[in-house]
Amino acid sequence: MFDLATFITLALVLTLGMFVQSASGFAAGLLTMSTLVWLGYPIPEAQIALLIATIPQNLWGVWALRDAIEPARLAWPAVGRLSFLPVGIATLWWMESLPPERIKQVVGGLMLTITLVIILFRVRPRPKLHPIWAWIAFPASGFLQGLVGMGGPAMVLWVQAHDWDTRRSRGFLFALYLVSLFPAMVLIGWTFGQRVGPVATMSLMLIPLLLWVSSQGLKVGTWLGRRRLRLLTLGMLLFVAVMSLVSPWLGMAPR
Repeated sequence: MFDLATFITLALVLTLGMFVQSASGFAAGLLTMSTLVWLGYPIPEAQIALLIATIPQNLWGVWALRDAIEPARLAWPAVGRLSFLPVGIATLWWMESLPPERIKQVVGGLMLTITLVIILFRVRPRPKLHPIWAWIAFPASGFLQGLVGMGGPAMVLWVQAHDWDTRRSRGFLFALYLVSLFPAMVLIGWTFGQRVGPVATMSLMLIPLLLWVSSQGLKVGTWLGRRRLRLLTLGMLLFVAVMSLVSPWLGMAPR
């Protein structure tokens, strides 16, 4: 059901997520999903909102970087990610039987773990990685995407371990996001039915605003600098993760 308060809340959270993504280059999924779930959105509704919000950005990214994308290199990562996407969604379907506050804590715990890995993970980029890392990264990415909409970090860490230039790295990520975006939307719609329809409609209505916000985020990112933005973004992620974990115990969870 559409109502103004829900629409405004969704608009504010998606705006923040797309702005941060454009300014710092990461964290849209982590920040958007964890914040929406903390505010009381069920995970399927939050997922469909995020997926729709990122359609223009991924389409534009693939088109702009098409000369740097190697289709053959996408084959196994796409298979690994798509194969485990239904497993994640099936696990989400089961997890919805848990109390809402427990689900918030699960999301908060996963987000805190992912954020700490981002902070602590340091590896020297190299031309090639052992195949086992791809066998871990992309199935894990698909599973987490289906479960909580946070499949990006596993792929990003794998890419950062390569000595690729910026265009090649971003082109690979945009293409892989796009390959799995529409299957994820179809599976979520098929699994959870009409309940995700109203949020999907609201997200579509917000796309013009989100495109404008993304353009402003690029300007702010250039002005503030990558290092300061990274620190600020990681700080926000840690804050939301910790609040999701502890607020049920403190009676502070938003309703």
